[in-house]
Amino acid sequence: MNDERLDELIHGVDLDGLVRMIDERCSDHDWAGLLRLRDRCSAATRETGRQLWPAATLSEYRLALLAPPDWAATVLDGEAGRFTIGPLSEVAAVHHTWAELAPHLPPAPVALFVAHERALRGEAISPDAIAHLPPVLDIPVTLRPWEPDYPASTYTEAGAEHPTPDMSGVLDSVTITESGEVIDDDATELAVRQLLEAWTASSTGRAEVVCVEGDHLAALGALGVRSARLAEIPAGEALARLAWAGASGGAKGRRRGMAIGRFSMWWLLGALGDLYDEWPPTDDDIDELLGELRWFRWDAHEPEGGWRLQLVVENVSEGVAWAINAGDDA
Repeated sequence: MNDERLDELIHGVDLDGLVRMIDERCSDHDWAGLLRLRDRCSAATRETGRQLWPAATLSEYRLALLAPPDWAATVLDGEAGRFTIGPLSEVAAVHHTWAELAPHLPPAPVALFVAHERALRGEAISPDAIAHLPPVLDIPVTLRPWEPDYPASTYTEAGAEHPTPDMSGVLDSVTITESGEVIDDDATELAVRQLLEAWTASSTGRAEVVCVEGDHLAALGALGVRSARLAEIPAGEALARLAWAGASGGAKGRRRGMAIGRFSMWWLLGALGDLYDEWPPTDDDIDELLGELRWFRWDAHEPEGGWRLQLVVENVSEGVAWAINAGDDA
């Protein structure tokens, strides 16, 4: 077990040595030893103020990513992973199935997040299999026919990659001379702000949304945009982009995971279609709404880079439109 050496590394706050020990215990598949390392580093941080949380965090991440399901589940308790590069529910979903993890998970919210993350990666999960879990994500675990292909994050020992959804359409320059009459739409504004909370609360991003009577150009005008580049895009691309934004942490915030991103996109659709009365909305409700909406991506000739969510959505039958302008360039 070599815990005498572990005690020496902790006492000396030797993070380099602790990382080497973490690597060794992973190579040896010594998951019990890795969990002890996490526990002792966490205790030392809490009780003595020694800054050993990076070693505890790395141990939690490696357990969730690499350990067998019963050991991975030890850090899927809703408390661990506060400082990891992604939520452990998403990390664990890379190499473990819901069927493998479920027998070892407590009936806690984090278990539901794991189930949703696995469903996003294509695993078939029966609603009955999660009926005993707290309904913190009150949307179907099974992806619906109208939903897009969501970008799947990749986690490895070296780090993580979070792909950005592709956006089609050639951006054409437009000049905007008028703006529509602004309509108060608290539900949509709140849904957008919740979607982008990590950008604005945990990083240095900003987000604004406006609803107007009129078309997509009138909505951009109400944002104060006078010259833009614009392209109409399929609904699926727009929905994937919304979910990507909701899952991310922006430039400096902590990633929230695609389960949250997907839910946040659903919630925004509910606001756009006034579908909150009977939640979750049915496929027919969403299909009808999507049939009324046109989606556009846009920019104001900014240079590429940073985190951007710039969309306009127009409800053709209602004669209203919304423009979203959010970014985090830090």
